[in-house]
Amino acid sequence: MKVIEPSIEILSEIDGEEVLKKLERMGRVCYKSEERITETSAREFIGRILASGHESVIEHESVSVRIICDRGVTHEIVRHRLASYSQESTRYCNYSKEKFGKELTFIKPCFWKEDSELYGIWLKHMQQSEDNYNAMIEHGAHPQEARSVLPNSLKTEIVVTMNLREWRHFFKLRTSERAHPQMREVALKLFEEFKRRIPVIFDDIGSGQS
Repeated sequence: MKVIEPSIEILSEIDGEEVLKKLERMGRVCYKSEERITETSAREFIGRILASGHESVIEHESVSVRIICDRGVTHEIVRHRLASYSQESTRYCNYSKEKFGKELTFIKPCFWKEDSELYGIWLKHMQQSEDNYNAMIEHGAHPQEARSVLPNSLKTEIVVTMNLREWRHFFKLRTSERAHPQMREVALKLFEEFKRRIPVIFDDIGSGQS
């Protein structure tokens, strides 16, 4: 059995300034103001259309990411409708095989300290889940049958592609203090990367919003 932290990876190659220039070219079609495009006009233009609520323009750019988290978190991620998903399948992945180290991997809960009683109870249950899963496989169960004993804490990988407008919606919901702690943990990691790589688009979204 292995316990790991959640992680994220940006799969798209992002040049933030080029993203803004591309969006400006598309957005100015609405106003037929292409003649106003300069080398430095994109930031101001995109900031202005976002402030006015004209967010459909930023749907022209999308970003793909890989998220390693527990399955409970992915149940929340896939509720976002305007997105594409590719997720590790418990139907076809046989975790008793060598390629998985012959063990299950679980995501460490962020809300319990390792020396706490609650963490100890969780860890014991994860071990029991692994033992039961392996026993079912050994007795002839297929992975899609044995997965019935797998918990939400099982590690999974999911590739997510959303346009920038949907990412804004995602971050507004999932970085909120009202979000599930593990969902928020992942969303904050992503949010910091998006803000670092793409100017203007996410500046008005405050992580930790109530």
